[in-house]
Amino acid sequence: MASNRHLGRIIALQTLYEQDFRMEAGDPDFADAEILQRNIQRYKEMVDDLDFIAQLVAGVAKNAELLDAKLQPVAPEWPIKDIARMDRLVLRIGLYELENSEDIPAKVVINEAVELAKAFGGNNSSKFINGVLGTLLREREAANPELATESAIPKTSTKLPVPKKATATKTIVVKTPATKAPVKRVAGKSKVAKKAINDTKIKKAA
Repeated sequence: MASNRHLGRIIALQTLYEQDFRMEAGDPDFADAEILQRNIQRYKEMVDDLDFIAQLVAGVAKNAELLDAKLQPVAPEWPIKDIARMDRLVLRIGLYELENSEDIPAKVVINEAVELAKAFGGNNSSKFINGVLGTLLREREAANPELATESAIPKTSTKLPVPKKATATKTIVVKTPATKAPVKRVAGKSKVAKKAINDTKIKKAA
């Protein structure tokens, strides 16, 4: 059994994506708790920190509007609601962890968010995620010097490399372990993370 918070974030992202999509679609059978429990049960033999996943999903879902309100000023030219669903969820996860995970260094949180964006987002997603979260971290540390990290996040351009506006939505469909999903940048991941990524099939609607 692996203690792997990177895998935990992948599972949390998968759960939040399905929740967000089904809620937006007005699915009459939609239930937050059911989606979370299904995914936790599916991966319970692969990770030993299931509480981390549950807390991350619950925290992001409960505070979505507040998180979006904090993210918006950093990219005023791009309304949060218009950002690709995957990028929006990765930003929420990253910001929630920055504000609530005292045991995880801020630089690690941002790097993890960037890796999620590289694996599941668009061509410019990782730069966009890094720019937004890095700016928020610097603003937070400027207001609270005692929170300053030893390894500063490099400054990015004031004009963030915003991804091209999506004209279609993405859906994540959970498949059996035998199904291989066309997910980018799997190479170099642990066997555990590869299995979780291969369990997730990303489709783009026309």
